[in-house]
Amino acid sequence: MKGELKILGAAHGLLLGLVLAAPLIAPALLPWGAEALFIIAAFQLRLADRRWDTRAGLQGWISHIRMAPLRLVPWAGTAVVALIAGPEQARLATAILIAVAMGELLIYPVIAHLLGRMPRLGLAGAILLLLIGCGLAEPAQAARFAMAFALGVGGCVFWLRGPDGEPGATLLALGGSAAATAIALLLPVAQSVAIPAAILCLTLTLAHLSVMRRHPLHWRLPSGMRFMRIH
Repeated sequence: MKGELKILGAAHGLLLGLVLAAPLIAPALLPWGAEALFIIAAFQLRLADRRWDTRAGLQGWISHIRMAPLRLVPWAGTAVVALIAGPEQARLATAILIAVAMGELLIYPVIAHLLGRMPRLGLAGAILLLLIGCGLAEPAQAARFAMAFALGVGGCVFWLRGPDGEPGATLLALGGSAAATAIALLLPVAQSVAIPAAILCLTLTLAHLSVMRRHPLHWRLPSGMRFMRIH
C-alpha cells in the first residue's frame, strides 16, 4: 500500500535507507532508527488503509492479513541488517520480527477500530498512555517496538481528525518535536519518552506539510464575492 503524503513518504524512504545503512554509519543508533520506523510505518499504514472505515470484525481482519506479506519485506530487511551489525544485535532482530508480527496480526486490527471511535480528547489521552508505555519498556525490546507501532496508528487517527495542513497545527507539531528533542538532549533519563514523542510530533509535522496549500483559497459566494464572517 502506498501513502498519500509525498513529504512524509519521502522521509519514510530516507529513514529506511538510513536504518539499512546504520551498521556502517552508526550501529548504536540502529535501535532508535528501528523505533522511528515503527512509528512512521504504522502512521503510513493507517493512512493508506481505508478498509477499517467500511469493514469491521473478522472480514476486515482477513483483508488486512491478506495484504500483510508485501508490507513485511522492509521489516525482514531491517532484521537482516540487525543481524549483520553483530552478534549483540541478534536480540534486536528477534525483537523487530516479534513486534512486527504483533503489530500486523493483533495490534492494528484491534486498535485501528477502537481508536477510530474515540473522541479527540480521549485519543490524545490514549497517545499519552502509549508514550508512558514506551517509557516503561526497555529500549530495543519487542514490547517497546509494539508500543511504538500503536503510537504511530494513534497519531495517524489523531491527524485524520484535522485540521490537516493548517499553519497553527503545523507549528504546534513542530514546536512539540523541538521541545521533545531538547528534553531528550538535556535530560537523558527522559529519553525513553521524549524520543518517541519527538518522532511522533515530527511525523505529524511532515504530514501537515504534505497537504499544506501554498495559496490558501477563500470561501466565495456563488456571485463570486468573498464570504466574510460577521462577528
